[in-house]
Amino acid sequence: MSVDGATAMRKVFVDLHLCPPVNDDEKVRALVKRSVELGYKIAGITFPADFSREDLERVRKICCEMGLDLATRVDLTPKSSKELLSTLTKIRRKFEIIAVNCNSREVAIQASKDRRVDILLFALGDPRRHFFSESEARLASEKYAALEINMSQLICSEGIHRVRLLSMLRKDVLLARKFGVPIILSSGASEPHLLRRPEDYAFLSYLIGLDLNSARKSLSKIPYSIINRNRRKLSPNYVCFGVYVVKRGGDC
Repeated sequence: MSVDGATAMRKVFVDLHLCPPVNDDEKVRALVKRSVELGYKIAGITFPADFSREDLERVRKICCEMGLDLATRVDLTPKSSKELLSTLTKIRRKFEIIAVNCNSREVAIQASKDRRVDILLFALGDPRRHFFSESEARLASEKYAALEINMSQLICSEGIHRVRLLSMLRKDVLLARKFGVPIILSSGASEPHLLRRPEDYAFLSYLIGLDLNSARKSLSKIPYSIINRNRRKLSPNYVCFGVYVVKRGGDC
């Protein structure tokens, strides 16, 4: 199933970060089934960079049977900007969504300024390894990279850890909004019990500084636009940034 059009961007809810073990059909099926039951129409499912065609086809078949539009995704954790650049060159056209875990300042800056990167992820457990600052936000806004917030981290946190997590997320949201960086709310779920309805996430995000309207866009219009943009890039009609073949010679 594929969803198109401006109406879809406003109304279709997207969970851009599901993390089942893609070689385990039962776990994939359980997570996809629960996502559909909760109202999601599109999901980004994380695959390893060296995924097998067999795993992809099995996951795609499960999603199709359940009525979920699959977007293929990879989460990269490079140790250096050089490693990130090398990996992006190899895999950009293999995945619809590329996310980067920015675990160093060097990687954070490179990921923020590289147009091939769709999503930025920042460590929330340790403030000393959290590298989202004004420089990254400014670069990300220029290259259309989005800041992703995985709501399962917030749901699973307790006590003082939750207080610290909320504080860091509020700062991230404030910084992203200041510089116009798109914000995505995803589950980051590997198990069905970690999933929640889109409206639950929208109301919960009030705690980190998002109003209800902005939160709904972060669960629908923004992630949908990223998928739609990249599917156009991956089509044979894509030439380069902003340039597409509208009509080929000999076409009627």
